[in-house]
Amino acid sequence: MSNSKPWIKNYPPGVDPEIAPLTYSSLAEFFETAFDRFGSRKAAESMGKSFTYRQIDHLSKDFASYLQSLNLEKGARIALMYPNVIEYLIAMIGVLRAGYVVVNINPLYTARELEAQLLDSGATVLVLMENFAHTYEQIATKTSVSKVIVSSPGELMGLKGYVINWVARNVKRLVPKWNIDHIGFKQALEIGQKRSFDQPAIELYDIAFLQYTGGTTGISKGAVLLHRNILSNVAQIEMWLNPGLKKADQQLQFLCALPMTHIFALTACAFLGMAKGAMLILVANPRDIDGFINLLIKHPKINIFPGVNTLFHALIHRPEFKKVKFTNLLVTIGGGMAVHRKTADHWQAITGCPIAQGYGLSETSPVVCVNSPLETHFTGHIGPPMPSTDVVILDDDEVQLPDGTPGEICIKGPQVMAGYWNKPEETAHCMTADGYFKSGDIGLITESGHIQIVDRKKDMIVVAGFKVFPNDVEDVLAQMPGVRECAVIGVPHRKLGEIVKAYVVKSDHHLTEADVLQYCKDTLTSYKRPRKVVFAHELPKSNVGKILRRELRNL
Repeated sequence: MSNSKPWIKNYPPGVDPEIAPLTYSSLAEFFETAFDRFGSRKAAESMGKSFTYRQIDHLSKDFASYLQSLNLEKGARIALMYPNVIEYLIAMIGVLRAGYVVVNINPLYTARELEAQLLDSGATVLVLMENFAHTYEQIATKTSVSKVIVSSPGELMGLKGYVINWVARNVKRLVPKWNIDHIGFKQALEIGQKRSFDQPAIELYDIAFLQYTGGTTGISKGAVLLHRNILSNVAQIEMWLNPGLKKADQQLQFLCALPMTHIFALTACAFLGMAKGAMLILVANPRDIDGFINLLIKHPKINIFPGVNTLFHALIHRPEFKKVKFTNLLVTIGGGMAVHRKTADHWQAITGCPIAQGYGLSETSPVVCVNSPLETHFTGHIGPPMPSTDVVILDDDEVQLPDGTPGEICIKGPQVMAGYWNKPEETAHCMTADGYFKSGDIGLITESGHIQIVDRKKDMIVVAGFKVFPNDVEDVLAQMPGVRECAVIGVPHRKLGEIVKAYVVKSDHHLTEADVLQYCKDTLTSYKRPRKVVFAHELPKSNVGKILRRELRNL
């Protein structure tokens, strides 16, 4: 397949077309190097308490030692269900240092969704915050999990932690009652501290993460990300952003508002931040906009702010946001969903920093393209491909299309996953004969070599940066008593980008919209739930009986 890489001629000075050979043999070695280089620096701030690189080194090693005491098999999957708190960072690093595989789980998942991911991954250990223990309790007997480790919000906060826990449990009532067999996170650390850590042999081609995604066909799948994939993407992003970060005259500060269980924040915040010896400012609940703005006011020296359109939109439309004075904001990265130009322009007018829009997928660790941090204004495109990355535009027959012609965006590079977990047919379906990953997104290459997103292939819906696949929602709706048929589409929404709209054919005439919305609230995580329900006498179908969603969009 021919690719002249027309974008390379527009690379900023200092950015090479290819990254250097990786110097680390694994993410474990990457962490250990960061701990050695930056030991006394602050590595993260969580709920107002800071932790140094040396502290995280010791705590993550203790956690790794505890996991090794469980005599797990090589390649064992450890599921982590957390918001952005220090325990997630310690557990994630500990799992990888112990030589096991991290399975990131969205803490907003319902019991049904949690069960499906635990079963598919075969996770034998679950680590989670007590706020979500009641969710696991509902399906505890249905999975292969044999050990559960539970932490409290203030577990590692010293005396302040008792106040944090009391407020979370008794004032904010964030911790529903639960009762499961478990060990406490702090107790696990204490056990690990008494053991000697056994340094495992970990290689670049070992699995680091099972990162679950809807993929390109709507079936929930675990993208198999190797140590090599993540390390390569960190090197690519670091090389790309370095021209914009040279202005920093202090230790870099990364804002981690997006969930680190999502691949965008995991790589662009946690790993890139550690590569630069930065301090990660962890935001446990960015949906609390008032609390979030207060945190931003306290941290005027933030340098890198990754976010999504909905977060930028929510901030700029709060009068209080004008109190935030960024004194050294170097890069704002917009990903996860399309950034609206109006939002980007408003953001730049307030902060003085343009949004560098990028593009990536769980299957690509995630970054494929991003605008240069040296851009002075929002461009509207997703920038050029990263160093060591090829992008071609193909038609449905996998024939390469000329520049300027829309087709499917297909990607090759060291950040592309090894495949889907235990799904060889799905893996084969998403790869071309010569090794390009078929993204399922429609785009084109401009004359200047930038990539322009045109549309999404098939019927994927993006709600506030989260991918929602109609099949997933329809499968749940179809199980509801009183529903004969259903179909789901996405419709535009000013704040969220899109929302889910459901069309339902009743089998019980007593069924109401309120009934459907409540059922979805009980069975689907928030961003997957329909916001609108329309009852129909019948749904449009093809001559073979397939429901035609495209006709529903024209109603």
